[in-house]
Amino acid sequence: MSDQNPFEAMMKMGQDWAKSMNVDMDAFTPAGFENLWPTMPKETMEMFFGKGVNPDGLDAKTRLLLTLAGLTVLGAQAESQIRLTVRHLTEAGATKQEIAETIAQMGMFGGVPAMNKAMQLANEVLEKDETA
Repeated sequence: MSDQNPFEAMMKMGQDWAKSMNVDMDAFTPAGFENLWPTMPKETMEMFFGKGVNPDGLDAKTRLLLTLAGLTVLGAQAESQIRLTVRHLTEAGATKQEIAETIAQMGMFGGVPAMNKAMQLANEVLEKDETA
């Protein structure tokens, strides 16, 4: 019987298999995944996420602000999703102030580190938009 932990053995086997499929797996990073998806036009977002779904309900901008709040309160770990949401928010008509206030409000619930991380990610997108 082996002294190796069965879980560690299983993980090593999976990692070895993944490396055999892609030798560059050690250099893999999800940074920039959000660039694979285009920004939807405001009208499309409204049709699918906003008043098109429920004429008396929330508009797309409000739904996206709620999405940003949720991503922030979860610890701002989903970096690509936060960047993509901020990009869509600007397209949906959200101001920098509205985005910042949404993130800041979540500092009370998700903690200051999560708020700071989300604010940093949002600023990356907003600064990039200013230079474009």
